[in-house]
Amino acid sequence: MTSSFDDSPASPGHRRSALAALAGLSLALTGCAVVTGNVPHNRPAQPVVAAVDKPADAASAPAVADVPPADVVALSFSGGGLRAAAFADGAMQGLAAQQGAPGRNLLQQVGFITSVSGGSLPAAWVGLHGTDSLDEFRRAALLHAGTQNDGSNVSNPVSLLRLAGDGLTHWLDDEVFHGATFSAMNAPGRPVVWINATNLNQRLPFAFDQVNFDALCSDFGSFPVADAVAASMAVPLLFSPVVLEKHPDQCTTALPEQLGGATSPWGDTMLAKATAEALHDYRDADNGRFLKLVDGGLTDNFGLSSIQQSRLLAGTPLAPLDEAQALQLRRLLFVVVDGGQHPVISWNRDVGGPSGLELAFASVDAAIDTNMRLSYDNFLVMSRRWQDDLVHWRCALPEAELARQRALRADWRCEDVQVAVSRISFDDLDAARAARLHQISTSLTLSRHDVDAVIEAGRDAMLGNATVQAFARTLHSEP
Repeated sequence: MTSSFDDSPASPGHRRSALAALAGLSLALTGCAVVTGNVPHNRPAQPVVAAVDKPADAASAPAVADVPPADVVALSFSGGGLRAAAFADGAMQGLAAQQGAPGRNLLQQVGFITSVSGGSLPAAWVGLHGTDSLDEFRRAALLHAGTQNDGSNVSNPVSLLRLAGDGLTHWLDDEVFHGATFSAMNAPGRPVVWINATNLNQRLPFAFDQVNFDALCSDFGSFPVADAVAASMAVPLLFSPVVLEKHPDQCTTALPEQLGGATSPWGDTMLAKATAEALHDYRDADNGRFLKLVDGGLTDNFGLSSIQQSRLLAGTPLAPLDEAQALQLRRLLFVVVDGGQHPVISWNRDVGGPSGLELAFASVDAAIDTNMRLSYDNFLVMSRRWQDDLVHWRCALPEAELARQRALRADWRCEDVQVAVSRISFDDLDAARAARLHQISTSLTLSRHDVDAVIEAGRDAMLGNATVQAFARTLHSEP
Protein backbone atom coordinates (compact mmCIF):
# COMPACT_ATOMS: atom_id res chain seq x y z
CA MET A 1 0.00 0.00 0.00
CA THR A 2 1.35 3.40 -0.94
CA SER A 3 0.64 5.56 2.06
CA SER A 4 1.54 8.70 3.89
CA PHE A 5 4.40 6.73 5.41
CA ASP A 6 5.96 6.44 1.90
CA ASP A 7 5.64 2.67 1.64
CA SER A 8 5.62 0.72 -1.62
CA PRO A 9 5.21 -2.93 -0.65
CA ALA A 10 6.42 -5.73 -2.80
CA SER A 11 4.01 -8.38 -4.00
CA PRO A 12 3.54 -11.21 -1.52
CA GLY A 13 6.11 -13.96 -1.91
CA HIS A 14 5.47 -17.62 -2.55
CA ARG A 15 5.10 -20.19 0.19
CA ARG A 16 5.71 -23.91 0.22
CA SER A 17 3.12 -24.75 2.80
CA ALA A 18 3.63 -26.76 5.94
CA LEU A 19 0.80 -28.87 4.62
CA ALA A 20 2.99 -30.39 1.90
CA ALA A 21 6.04 -30.89 4.09
CA LEU A 22 4.28 -32.33 7.11
CA ALA A 23 1.52 -34.26 5.41
CA GLY A 24 4.11 -35.93 3.22
CA LEU A 25 6.07 -37.00 6.29
CA SER A 26 2.87 -38.25 7.90
CA LEU A 27 2.03 -40.40 4.91
CA ALA A 28 5.55 -41.76 4.70
CA LEU A 29 5.66 -42.65 8.39
CA THR A 30 2.15 -43.99 8.93
CA GLY A 31 0.77 -44.82 5.51
CA CYS A 32 -2.56 -43.27 6.44
CA ALA A 33 -4.18 -40.18 7.89
CA VAL A 34 -3.70 -39.59 11.62
CA VAL A 35 -6.97 -38.68 13.32
CA THR A 36 -7.41 -39.16 17.06
CA GLY A 37 -8.88 -37.13 19.87
CA ASN A 38 -11.66 -34.93 18.48
CA VAL A 39 -13.20 -34.16 21.87
CA PRO A 40 -14.84 -30.69 21.86
CA HIS A 41 -13.72 -28.53 24.79
CA ASN A 42 -16.03 -25.53 24.33
CA ARG A 43 -18.65 -25.20 27.05
CA PRO A 44 -22.20 -23.88 26.65
CA ALA A 45 -22.70 -20.16 27.15
CA GLN A 46 -23.12 -19.07 30.73
CA PRO A 47 -26.48 -17.57 31.74
CA VAL A 48 -26.49 -13.78 31.90
CA VAL A 49 -26.63 -12.72 35.54
CA ALA A 50 -28.43 -9.46 36.22
CA ALA A 51 -26.34 -6.82 37.93
CA VAL A 52 -27.11 -6.29 41.60
CA ASP A 53 -27.57 -2.68 42.62
CA LYS A 54 -25.20 -1.52 45.33
CA PRO A 55 -26.51 0.34 48.37
CA ALA A 56 -26.44 4.07 47.90
CA ASP A 57 -23.86 4.47 50.66
CA ALA A 58 -21.53 1.76 49.33
CA ALA A 59 -18.00 3.04 49.00
CA SER A 60 -16.66 2.72 45.50
CA ALA A 61 -14.05 4.47 43.42
CA PRO A 62 -15.36 6.40 40.42
CA ALA A 63 -14.95 4.54 37.13
CA VAL A 64 -12.16 5.89 34.96
CA ALA A 65 -12.56 5.17 31.27
CA ASP A 66 -9.39 4.19 29.45
CA VAL A 67 -8.56 6.59 26.63
CA PRO A 68 -7.72 4.59 23.49
CA PRO A 69 -4.28 5.32 22.03
CA ALA A 70 -3.94 7.66 19.07
CA ASP A 71 -1.04 5.85 17.40
CA VAL A 72 -1.29 2.07 17.08
CA VAL A 73 0.76 -0.75 15.56
CA ALA A 74 -1.07 -3.88 14.36
CA LEU A 75 0.56 -7.11 13.22
CA SER A 76 -0.27 -10.15 11.13
CA PHE A 77 1.77 -13.32 11.77
CA SER A 78 1.72 -15.74 8.84
CA GLY A 79 1.80 -19.50 8.80
CA GLY A 80 4.94 -21.48 8.10
CA GLY A 81 5.57 -23.78 11.05
CA LEU A 82 8.16 -23.01 13.69
CA ARG A 83 10.04 -20.89 11.18
CA ALA A 84 7.14 -18.44 10.95
CA ALA A 85 6.95 -18.35 14.76
CA ALA A 86 10.65 -17.49 15.01
CA PHE A 87 10.36 -14.83 12.30
CA ALA A 88 7.46 -13.22 14.18
CA ASP A 89 9.53 -13.30 17.39
CA GLY A 90 12.35 -11.48 15.61
CA ALA A 91 9.96 -8.96 14.06
CA MET A 92 8.70 -8.04 17.52
CA GLN A 93 12.30 -7.65 18.69
CA GLY A 94 12.80 -5.27 15.77
CA LEU A 95 9.88 -3.17 16.96
CA ALA A 96 11.20 -3.19 20.53
CA ALA A 97 14.51 -1.79 19.26
CA GLN A 98 12.85 1.31 17.79
CA GLN A 99 11.66 4.33 19.73
CA GLY A 100 7.96 5.07 19.48
CA ALA A 101 5.98 7.66 21.37
CA PRO A 102 7.87 9.40 24.18
CA GLY A 103 8.95 6.87 26.78
CA ARG A 104 7.80 3.87 24.71
CA ASN A 105 9.16 1.61 22.00
CA LEU A 106 7.13 0.50 18.97
CA LEU A 107 6.47 -2.96 20.38
CA GLN A 108 4.75 -1.38 23.37
CA GLN A 109 2.36 0.31 20.92
CA VAL A 110 1.15 -2.95 19.39
CA GLY A 111 -2.59 -3.09 20.02
CA PHE A 112 -3.71 -5.93 17.75
CA ILE A 113 -2.34 -9.19 16.31
CA THR A 114 -4.01 -11.56 13.87
CA SER A 115 -2.31 -14.90 13.32
CA VAL A 116 -2.37 -18.16 11.40
CA SER A 117 -0.77 -21.57 11.95
CA GLY A 118 2.83 -21.27 13.22
CA GLY A 119 2.36 -17.54 13.72
CA SER A 120 -0.34 -18.29 16.29
CA LEU A 121 2.29 -19.57 18.75
CA PRO A 122 3.89 -16.15 19.40
CA ALA A 123 0.58 -14.33 19.01
CA ALA A 124 -1.11 -16.36 21.75
CA TRP A 125 1.98 -16.14 23.95
CA VAL A 126 2.04 -12.33 23.76
CA GLY A 127 -1.72 -12.19 24.32
CA LEU A 128 -1.20 -14.12 27.57
CA HIS A 129 2.12 -12.74 28.79
CA GLY A 130 2.59 -9.35 27.16
CA THR A 131 5.20 -8.03 24.77
CA ASP A 132 8.03 -8.06 27.33
CA SER A 133 8.10 -11.89 27.43
CA LEU A 134 9.91 -12.69 24.17
CA ASP A 135 12.99 -14.23 25.80
CA GLU A 136 10.80 -16.65 27.71
CA PHE A 137 8.84 -17.48 24.54
CA ARG A 138 12.05 -18.47 22.77
CA ARG A 139 12.94 -20.83 25.59
CA ALA A 140 9.48 -22.27 26.25
CA ALA A 141 8.31 -22.79 22.66
CA LEU A 142 10.95 -22.21 20.00
CA LEU A 143 13.73 -24.10 21.80
CA HIS A 144 11.56 -26.61 23.60
CA ALA A 145 12.67 -30.24 23.50
CA GLY A 146 9.53 -31.15 21.58
CA THR A 147 10.50 -28.83 18.75
CA GLN A 148 14.25 -29.43 18.60
CA ASN A 149 15.99 -31.11 15.68
CA ASP A 150 19.52 -32.46 15.67
CA GLY A 151 19.95 -31.66 11.96
CA SER A 152 19.71 -28.28 10.28
CA ASN A 153 17.03 -29.00 7.66
CA VAL A 154 15.66 -32.49 8.19
CA SER A 155 12.46 -32.98 10.20
CA ASN A 156 12.76 -35.01 13.38
CA PRO A 157 10.27 -37.90 13.02
CA VAL A 158 10.35 -38.78 16.72
CA SER A 159 9.16 -35.29 17.70
CA LEU A 160 6.61 -35.15 14.91
CA LEU A 161 5.13 -38.51 15.84
CA ARG A 162 4.85 -37.29 19.43
CA LEU A 163 2.81 -34.32 18.18
CA ALA A 164 0.74 -36.21 15.59
CA GLY A 165 -3.01 -36.66 15.99
CA ASP A 166 -4.06 -34.71 19.08
CA GLY A 167 -0.53 -34.75 20.51
CA LEU A 168 -0.05 -31.17 19.34
CA THR A 169 -2.94 -30.00 21.50
CA HIS A 170 -1.60 -31.86 24.54
CA TRP A 171 1.92 -30.49 24.07
CA LEU A 172 0.67 -26.93 23.70
CA ASP A 173 -1.61 -27.19 26.73
CA ASP A 174 0.76 -29.08 29.04
CA GLU A 175 4.10 -27.52 28.18
CA VAL A 176 3.56 -24.12 26.53
CA PHE A 177 0.29 -22.52 27.67
CA HIS A 178 -0.18 -24.52 30.90
CA GLY A 179 -3.97 -24.74 30.82
CA ALA A 180 -4.56 -21.05 30.08
CA THR A 181 -7.97 -20.04 28.76
CA PHE A 182 -9.14 -17.01 26.82
CA SER A 183 -10.27 -15.37 30.05
CA ALA A 184 -6.56 -14.69 30.65
CA MET A 185 -5.98 -13.16 27.22
CA ASN A 186 -5.95 -9.51 26.23
CA ALA A 187 -5.58 -8.04 29.70
CA PRO A 188 -4.98 -4.27 29.91
CA GLY A 189 -1.64 -3.41 28.35
CA ARG A 190 -1.61 -6.49 26.11
CA PRO A 191 -2.55 -6.66 22.43
CA VAL A 192 -5.90 -7.99 21.31
CA VAL A 193 -5.17 -11.31 19.56
CA TRP A 194 -7.23 -13.10 16.92
CA ILE A 195 -6.14 -16.69 16.27
CA ASN A 196 -7.40 -17.99 12.92
CA ALA A 197 -8.20 -21.50 11.74
CA THR A 198 -10.13 -22.92 8.77
CA ASN A 199 -13.78 -23.95 9.20
CA LEU A 200 -14.07 -27.13 7.13
CA ASN A 201 -17.87 -27.15 7.38
CA GLN A 202 -18.30 -23.86 5.48
CA ARG A 203 -14.77 -23.67 4.01
CA LEU A 204 -14.18 -20.26 5.56
CA PRO A 205 -11.66 -18.65 7.92
CA PHE A 206 -12.66 -19.01 11.57
CA ALA A 207 -11.41 -16.52 14.15
CA PHE A 208 -11.39 -17.44 17.82
CA ASP A 209 -13.30 -14.39 19.01
CA GLN A 210 -16.40 -13.45 20.98
CA VAL A 211 -18.60 -13.08 17.87
CA ASN A 212 -18.07 -16.66 16.69
CA PHE A 213 -18.45 -18.13 20.17
CA ASP A 214 -21.64 -16.13 20.74
CA ALA A 215 -22.96 -17.56 17.47
CA LEU A 216 -22.09 -21.06 18.72
CA CYS A 217 -23.84 -20.21 22.03
CA SER A 218 -20.58 -21.14 23.73
CA ASP A 219 -18.52 -19.64 26.54
CA PHE A 220 -15.43 -18.01 25.04
CA GLY A 221 -13.58 -17.22 28.25
CA SER A 222 -13.33 -20.85 29.37
CA PHE A 223 -11.99 -22.15 26.05
CA PRO A 224 -8.36 -23.39 26.18
CA VAL A 225 -5.86 -21.22 24.31
CA ALA A 226 -3.93 -24.37 23.37
CA ASP A 227 -6.95 -25.73 21.48
CA ALA A 228 -7.20 -22.54 19.42
CA VAL A 229 -3.50 -22.58 18.54
CA ALA A 230 -3.68 -26.29 17.74
CA ALA A 231 -6.63 -25.66 15.41
CA SER A 232 -4.72 -22.87 13.69
CA MET A 233 -1.75 -25.24 13.19
CA ALA A 234 -3.69 -28.47 12.46
CA VAL A 235 -2.18 -29.57 9.15
CA PRO A 236 -4.58 -32.12 7.66
CA LEU A 237 -3.41 -35.75 7.63
CA LEU A 238 -0.91 -35.12 10.39
CA PHE A 239 -2.87 -33.38 13.15
CA SER A 240 -6.44 -34.04 14.24
CA PRO A 241 -9.03 -31.35 13.52
CA VAL A 242 -10.04 -29.37 16.58
CA VAL A 243 -13.77 -29.83 17.17
CA LEU A 244 -16.26 -27.30 18.52
CA GLU A 245 -19.78 -28.22 19.56
CA LYS A 246 -22.84 -26.14 18.78
CA HIS A 247 -25.01 -25.32 21.79
CA PRO A 248 -28.15 -23.77 20.24
CA ASP A 249 -30.23 -24.59 23.31
CA GLN A 250 -27.93 -22.42 25.47
CA CYS A 251 -28.02 -19.15 23.50
CA THR A 252 -27.79 -15.91 25.45
CA THR A 253 -27.23 -13.47 22.55
CA ALA A 254 -28.85 -12.76 19.21
CA LEU A 255 -26.97 -13.06 15.94
CA PRO A 256 -25.64 -9.77 14.47
CA GLU A 257 -28.41 -7.75 12.84
CA GLN A 258 -26.37 -7.28 9.68
CA LEU A 259 -26.45 -10.97 8.73
CA GLY A 260 -29.34 -10.43 6.35
CA GLY A 261 -27.14 -8.12 4.30
CA ALA A 262 -29.84 -5.51 3.66
CA THR A 263 -28.24 -2.83 5.85
CA SER A 264 -24.65 -3.49 4.87
CA PRO A 265 -22.95 -1.97 1.80
CA TRP A 266 -21.01 -5.23 1.50
CA GLY A 267 -24.10 -7.45 1.85
CA ASP A 268 -24.08 -8.66 -1.75
CA THR A 269 -20.51 -9.97 -1.70
CA MET A 270 -19.86 -13.71 -1.71
CA LEU A 271 -17.82 -13.38 1.50
CA ALA A 272 -20.69 -11.62 3.26
CA LYS A 273 -23.18 -14.27 2.22
CA ALA A 274 -20.88 -17.14 3.18
CA THR A 275 -20.15 -15.54 6.57
CA ALA A 276 -23.87 -15.06 7.22
CA GLU A 277 -24.61 -18.66 6.26
CA ALA A 278 -21.86 -19.90 8.57
CA LEU A 279 -23.16 -18.04 11.62
CA HIS A 280 -26.72 -19.22 10.95
CA ASP A 281 -25.39 -22.76 10.71
CA TYR A 282 -23.79 -22.42 14.16
CA ARG A 283 -27.35 -22.18 15.55
CA ASP A 284 -28.62 -25.16 13.53
CA ALA A 285 -28.07 -28.42 15.41
CA ASP A 286 -30.13 -30.32 12.82
CA ASN A 287 -27.32 -29.69 10.32
CA GLY A 288 -24.76 -31.48 12.48
CA ARG A 289 -23.69 -30.54 15.99
CA PHE A 290 -19.96 -30.25 15.42
CA LEU A 291 -17.64 -27.78 13.71
CA LYS A 292 -14.30 -29.13 12.44
CA LEU A 293 -11.32 -26.75 12.38
CA VAL A 294 -7.91 -27.20 10.73
CA ASP A 295 -4.86 -25.17 9.61
CA GLY A 296 -5.79 -21.52 9.06
CA GLY A 297 -3.34 -21.26 6.17
CA LEU A 298 -5.65 -23.27 3.95
CA THR A 299 -8.01 -20.30 3.60
CA ASP A 300 -5.78 -17.30 4.38
CA ASN A 301 -2.12 -17.62 5.36
CA PHE A 302 -2.01 -14.02 6.63
CA GLY A 303 -5.11 -14.02 8.84
CA LEU A 304 -6.49 -10.88 7.17
CA SER A 305 -9.83 -12.26 6.00
CA SER A 306 -11.21 -12.31 9.55
CA ILE A 307 -10.74 -8.54 9.73
CA GLN A 308 -12.77 -8.14 6.56
CA GLN A 309 -15.41 -10.50 7.96
CA SER A 310 -15.63 -8.42 11.13
CA ARG A 311 -16.42 -5.34 9.06
CA LEU A 312 -19.14 -7.23 7.23
CA LEU A 313 -20.72 -8.42 10.48
CA ALA A 314 -20.57 -5.01 12.17
CA GLY A 315 -22.04 -3.18 9.20
CA THR A 316 -20.45 0.11 10.28
CA PRO A 317 -17.69 2.21 8.69
CA LEU A 318 -15.69 2.03 11.94
CA ALA A 319 -15.37 -1.73 12.39
CA PRO A 320 -13.40 -3.39 13.77
CA LEU A 321 -12.90 -0.25 15.92
CA ASP A 322 -15.48 0.95 18.40
CA GLU A 323 -16.52 4.61 18.54
CA ALA A 324 -14.03 5.60 21.24
CA GLN A 325 -11.14 4.03 19.29
CA ALA A 326 -12.30 5.58 16.02
CA LEU A 327 -12.45 9.03 17.60
CA GLN A 328 -8.95 8.83 19.06
CA LEU A 329 -7.11 7.08 16.21
CA ARG A 330 -4.56 9.18 14.40
CA ARG A 331 -2.10 6.73 12.85
CA LEU A 332 -2.38 2.99 12.36
CA LEU A 333 0.60 1.01 11.10
CA PHE A 334 -0.28 -2.54 10.02
CA VAL A 335 2.68 -4.85 9.33
CA VAL A 336 2.23 -8.28 7.76
CA VAL A 337 5.03 -10.55 9.02
CA ASP A 338 5.43 -13.15 6.28
CA GLY A 339 7.46 -16.19 7.31
CA GLY A 340 6.37 -18.19 4.26
CA GLN A 341 8.57 -19.93 1.74
CA HIS A 342 9.28 -19.90 -1.98
CA PRO A 343 8.29 -23.05 -3.89
CA VAL A 344 10.85 -25.84 -3.61
CA ILE A 345 10.36 -28.11 -6.64
CA SER A 346 12.36 -30.41 -8.87
CA TRP A 347 9.72 -31.78 -11.25
CA ASN A 348 9.99 -28.71 -13.52
CA ARG A 349 13.28 -30.16 -14.80
CA ASP A 350 11.57 -33.28 -16.17
CA VAL A 351 8.89 -33.31 -18.85
CA GLY A 352 7.23 -36.25 -17.06
CA GLY A 353 6.74 -34.64 -13.65
CA PRO A 354 5.18 -34.08 -11.20
CA SER A 355 4.30 -37.44 -9.66
CA GLY A 356 0.85 -38.05 -8.22
CA LEU A 357 1.81 -37.05 -4.66
CA GLU A 358 3.82 -34.06 -5.88
CA LEU A 359 0.88 -32.97 -8.02
CA ALA A 360 -1.47 -33.12 -5.03
CA PHE A 361 0.89 -31.03 -2.88
CA ALA A 362 1.56 -28.52 -5.67
CA SER A 363 -2.17 -28.09 -6.26
CA VAL A 364 -2.83 -27.39 -2.58
CA ASP A 365 0.08 -24.94 -2.46
CA ALA A 366 -1.24 -23.14 -5.55
CA ALA A 367 -4.61 -22.65 -3.88
CA ILE A 368 -3.01 -21.48 -0.62
CA ASP A 369 -0.71 -19.00 -2.35
CA THR A 370 -3.53 -17.62 -4.49
CA ASN A 371 -5.74 -17.09 -1.44
CA MET A 372 -2.84 -15.42 0.34
CA ARG A 373 -2.16 -12.96 -2.48
CA LEU A 374 -5.83 -12.11 -2.92
CA SER A 375 -6.23 -11.65 0.83
CA TYR A 376 -3.32 -9.23 0.99
CA ASP A 377 -4.39 -7.26 -2.09
CA ASN A 378 -7.99 -7.06 -0.85
CA PHE A 379 -6.74 -5.89 2.53
CA LEU A 380 -4.86 -3.02 0.87
CA VAL A 381 -8.07 -1.91 -0.82
CA MET A 382 -10.04 -2.34 2.40
CA SER A 383 -7.52 -0.30 4.41
CA ARG A 384 -7.81 2.64 2.01
CA ARG A 385 -11.58 2.52 2.19
CA TRP A 386 -11.45 2.14 5.96
CA GLN A 387 -9.32 5.28 6.27
CA ASP A 388 -11.77 7.23 4.08
CA ASP A 389 -14.74 5.87 6.05
CA LEU A 390 -13.20 6.93 9.35
CA VAL A 391 -12.52 10.45 8.10
CA HIS A 392 -16.02 10.81 6.67
CA TRP A 393 -17.65 9.54 9.88
CA ARG A 394 -15.59 11.76 12.15
CA CYS A 395 -16.04 14.91 10.11
CA ALA A 396 -19.82 14.35 9.90
CA LEU A 397 -20.20 14.38 13.69
CA PRO A 398 -22.23 17.20 15.27
CA GLU A 399 -20.27 20.37 15.85
CA ALA A 400 -20.65 19.99 19.60
CA GLU A 401 -18.85 16.63 19.49
CA LEU A 402 -16.11 18.03 17.24
CA ALA A 403 -15.58 20.85 19.72
CA ARG A 404 -15.47 18.39 22.60
CA GLN A 405 -12.76 16.35 20.89
CA ARG A 406 -10.67 19.46 20.20
CA ALA A 407 -11.01 20.41 23.84
CA LEU A 408 -9.77 16.99 24.90
CA ARG A 409 -6.77 17.10 22.57
CA ALA A 410 -5.64 20.44 21.16
CA ASP A 411 -4.17 18.92 17.98
CA TRP A 412 -7.24 16.76 17.20
CA ARG A 413 -8.61 17.13 13.67
CA CYS A 414 -11.39 15.01 12.21
CA GLU A 415 -9.47 14.41 8.97
CA ASP A 416 -6.23 13.45 10.71
CA VAL A 417 -6.39 9.66 10.19
CA GLN A 418 -3.68 7.68 8.44
CA VAL A 419 -3.69 3.92 7.83
CA ALA A 420 -0.52 2.39 6.37
CA VAL A 421 0.10 -1.25 5.48
CA SER A 422 3.44 -2.92 4.85
CA ARG A 423 4.92 -6.40 4.71
CA ILE A 424 8.24 -7.90 5.74
CA SER A 425 9.72 -11.20 4.56
CA PHE A 426 13.06 -12.91 3.99
CA ASP A 427 13.24 -11.20 0.60
CA ASP A 428 13.76 -7.84 2.31
CA LEU A 429 17.26 -9.05 3.21
CA ASP A 430 20.20 -9.52 0.84
CA ALA A 431 19.71 -12.20 -1.80
CA ALA A 432 22.25 -14.70 -0.47
CA ARG A 433 20.90 -14.51 3.07
CA ALA A 434 17.31 -14.78 1.86
CA ALA A 435 18.18 -17.87 -0.16
CA ARG A 436 19.68 -19.55 2.90
CA LEU A 437 16.64 -18.69 5.00
CA HIS A 438 14.23 -20.04 2.40
CA GLN A 439 15.98 -23.41 2.69
CA ILE A 440 15.02 -23.70 6.38
CA SER A 441 12.11 -26.08 6.83
CA THR A 442 8.61 -24.88 7.66
CA SER A 443 8.11 -27.92 9.93
CA LEU A 444 7.66 -27.90 13.70
CA THR A 445 11.20 -29.13 14.41
CA LEU A 446 14.18 -26.82 13.93
CA SER A 447 17.71 -26.68 15.23
CA ARG A 448 18.76 -23.98 17.67
CA HIS A 449 20.98 -22.52 14.94
CA ASP A 450 18.05 -22.19 12.51
CA VAL A 451 15.73 -20.75 15.15
CA ASP A 452 18.22 -18.02 16.01
CA ALA A 453 18.98 -17.31 12.34
CA VAL A 454 15.30 -16.75 11.61
CA ILE A 455 14.79 -14.61 14.74
CA GLU A 456 17.68 -12.39 13.65
CA ALA A 457 16.20 -12.18 10.15
CA GLY A 458 12.85 -11.00 11.52
CA ARG A 459 14.56 -8.37 13.64
CA ASP A 460 16.64 -7.06 10.74
CA ALA A 461 13.71 -7.03 8.31
CA MET A 462 11.59 -5.00 10.73
CA LEU A 463 14.44 -2.60 11.50
CA GLY A 464 15.04 -2.04 7.78
CA ASN A 465 11.43 -1.45 6.77
CA ALA A 466 10.96 2.06 5.42
CA THR A 467 7.30 2.33 6.44
CA VAL A 468 8.06 1.35 10.02
CA GLN A 469 10.89 3.88 10.13
CA ALA A 470 8.61 6.61 8.77
CA PHE A 471 5.93 5.77 11.33
CA ALA A 472 8.51 6.05 14.13
CA ARG A 473 9.73 9.39 12.80
CA THR A 474 6.21 10.83 12.86
CA LEU A 475 5.96 9.92 16.53
CA HIS A 476 9.31 11.58 17.27
CA SER A 477 8.23 14.78 15.54
CA GLU A 478 5.12 15.23 17.64
CA PRO A 479 5.28 18.18 20.04
